[in-house]
Amino acid sequence: MDRIGIMGVGELGRALVTGWSDGVENPPDVFLSPRGARAAAELARRFPNVRVCADNQEVADRSSTVIVAVRPQDRAEALDGLRVDGDKVVVSVMAGVGIDEVRATLGTAAPVVRAIPLPAVRERRAVTVTCPGHPDVDALFDRLGGALPVPDEPTLDVFQTLTSTLTTHYRYLATLTDWAAGKGVDAGDADRYVRGLFQAVGRSLGDDTRSVQQLADDHETPKGTNERIRTTWFTADNAEALTQALDGLLKDLGRPGVDPG
Repeated sequence: MDRIGIMGVGELGRALVTGWSDGVENPPDVFLSPRGARAAAELARRFPNVRVCADNQEVADRSSTVIVAVRPQDRAEALDGLRVDGDKVVVSVMAGVGIDEVRATLGTAAPVVRAIPLPAVRERRAVTVTCPGHPDVDALFDRLGGALPVPDEPTLDVFQTLTSTLTTHYRYLATLTDWAAGKGVDAGDADRYVRGLFQAVGRSLGDDTRSVQQLADDHETPKGTNERIRTTWFTADNAEALTQALDGLLKDLGRPGVDPG
């Protein structure tokens, strides 16, 4: 039986627990730290396989896989004095914190894997990047939508940079909704329509027989309205500005001790 410990029960911790537990016939035993006490208590009430521990040391002692999901800026306080035996596996989901730093902070000989799980692991439909690949860790994330092991941390940082575009996408949708409301459309109707429009886009992305570029081409008519917005707003200069922003973040993620915002 898998024994998973999670230190830091924020939004991501809740998503992981839900994905591993909700409607699962033989869920793993999950041990939660008291950090985020309200969320941890709620999860323990919902799922019989989940219990809240007295502290992070108990989480580490009871678990075979220890997931460190605290905020990067809180890691020194949360992990100070923690003992993790060498027969465990540590999975860090702290963005911008390298494997060597995690191992040094914990003072452990245990294997350390970095991972980038997304909130959609809650519905078991998100691919999780891992580095380095580890059979036990990858098997756990395979249950949540799939594992994508990569060979080194610079490659993982590229995927972390891509992940950091998520709220920009939401802000883009909010801008569309606000524009429609500014033209006199009921705000609720605009919100409903934009959500439906881009939920359909999300479903089309499930067609992995076509590249993302091919999907874009297939949804655009030459000299049509989609082409007009793309060519007048998402210009070459706009694309270059996005590329520069991604390059800047990737550079910072590769600097030891730099926390992404």
